[in-house]
Amino acid sequence: MANIVSIVSSKGGTGKTTVALNLAVALAEAGDRTLLIDADPLGAIGFSLGQGDTEWTGLAEYLMKRAELDETLIQTKLPFLSILPRGRLDPLDVGIYEEMLNATAALADIIAAVEDDFRYVIIDTPSGLGLVTRAALAVSTFALIPLQAEPLALRAISQTLRVLQHIKENENSDLHLLGILATMVQLNKDVSFNIMNTVWASLDGVLETYVPRADVFHVASEKGLPVSFLPGKYPPEAIRFELLATEIKDIIQGMGGVTGELDERPQRELI
Repeated sequence: MANIVSIVSSKGGTGKTTVALNLAVALAEAGDRTLLIDADPLGAIGFSLGQGDTEWTGLAEYLMKRAELDETLIQTKLPFLSILPRGRLDPLDVGIYEEMLNATAALADIIAAVEDDFRYVIIDTPSGLGLVTRAALAVSTFALIPLQAEPLALRAISQTLRVLQHIKENENSDLHLLGILATMVQLNKDVSFNIMNTVWASLDGVLETYVPRADVFHVASEKGLPVSFLPGKYPPEAIRFELLATEIKDIIQGMGGVTGELDERPQRELI
């Protein structure tokens, strides 16, 4: 069974798509078969990988019954990572896309079709708590909340937590908060440092790993690459996502989830 993780935030600009992409890459590079679903009407995953707005067939075509699921899945050059892109979507049709994704069983059908083939399914959702985000949470086992280390984001996180609670109580009892991930952290800046102190002191579920604000993310976006794929010296920000993947797997295992093909290892001999 796959672990279905939606990346959600009521506020834009929290680094949600950056987290979704680089977490999926880190999981896949660790040997876990991972599917990254771009449910965002903006198609932010495609843009992050340097793809044009109409490059890939994807979720939009599947919704409109113009393509079968296997025609929309992209096998990347990373053997354990596949992507289900948003597909070709006219901006004028975003409202129709959102309504169809929310009103149909499309996401549930996709999860049912792929859950035996992948250990992790990462869903990148749009900013806000609208129809697409609600639809993603309704089929997820976990929610990961990126929290920008700024005052407005801290004030707004209660909205996201409220929606998670409502969906767990009324729509999807299998949904759990995987954690709150601090992003764009600058501990050498007073505002960011004070926000992090408040976050660590007042919120439950804050992950030990955090993502700093760093120019390398802009460089990666410009090149259309995950940070770990950049040339030159291996960036410490990529190591952050390796740590994040490990921490998330530990949390899931602690909740009774399955995090590998074999959660128990046989005895081995070194000499």
